Amino acid sequence: MYTRGLNPTVQVVEEKIALLERAGGARLLGSGMAAITAAILSAARNGDHVVAVRSIYSNAYRLLNGYLPTLGIATTFADFTDLDAVEAAIRPETRVLYLESPGNPGMHIVDLEAVARMAQERGLVTVIDNTLATPYNQRPLEMGVDLVVHSVSKYLAGHSDVVAGAVAGSEKRMRAISANEIRDLGGIIGPFEAWLILRGIRTLGLRMQAHNHAGLAVACRLAERSEIERVHYAGLPSHPQHALASRQMRGFSGLMGVVVRGGMPAAISFANALRLFGIGVSWGGFESLALPMSPEDPAMSPELGIVPGFVRLSIGLEDEADLLEDLDNALRGIG
Repeated sequence: MYTRGLNPTVQVVEEKIALLERAGGARLLGSGMAAITAAILSAARNGDHVVAVRSIYSNAYRLLNGYLPTLGIATTFADFTDLDAVEAAIRPETRVLYLESPGNPGMHIVDLEAVARMAQERGLVTVIDNTLATPYNQRPLEMGVDLVVHSVSKYLAGHSDVVAGAVAGSEKRMRAISANEIRDLGGIIGPFEAWLILRGIRTLGLRMQAHNHAGLAVACRLAERSEIERVHYAGLPSHPQHALASRQMRGFSGLMGVVVRGGMPAAISFANALRLFGIGVSWGGFESLALPMSPEDPAMSPELGIVPGFVRLSIGLEDEADLLEDLDNALRGIG
């Protein structure tokens, strides 16, 4: 048979991801979007409806809001921090609740156990993007969620040198996805990319400990700076859902959003003044990154905390003291 179906190197990585997520099985795909698409299409068809969290990866938003309607699959976006709003959005034709927690980039938190119970009572499938948290910090399947998806390009691979995705869930669900969405849509991954992921997963625990520690240190420092209006990071006690995040997560990663006083010009000046941070759209590797984000993008909105001056920071694995000094110097330059 073609290795589109089975490949020994790919299988080794799939088994490791399944173990990390406490899943019955997992499948690797060619990208995070391929994994998201496969997970949703495994549960929704023409005439069905999805209720999705609004704080969401921008390309997932475009898939749900723009592409899937052409296949007859409608989506309602809801504030999943308000369970009454989620319940009100569910229709008779709803089949999927699509989650992301913490949400990128607004860092909203979903009560996974409560949403999973709501879905189980109504016979709905829950899908969560667990890329930001990783199975090191959060295991949604243990809280009742049905399918977990990852952009493996980020923390799981960890070296910014591979594009890949993964979906994990029960053995029954994985058999169905393998026999349909992966076989027929063909979003497979090659064995060399799988080997790169295997290399990265071996250090996932050590790397996430470092990302968690440095991320919290940076968030605390920035929360004290007068040049910063707001820090979006669930590890801070000031985060409105800090208690919930602490209950269902063991750490909060190195990703956060900050709002620089002075709007977009100040955000751009801040990002340009950083010396140890690159400017890039990805994250989860060794290198720290800063990305000013515009609320004019339809995939973003003020309700997600994306206001003029918003900068997403990915705290990497460089020396923590050096990163703090770099951030301080950049802020002094715009103060």
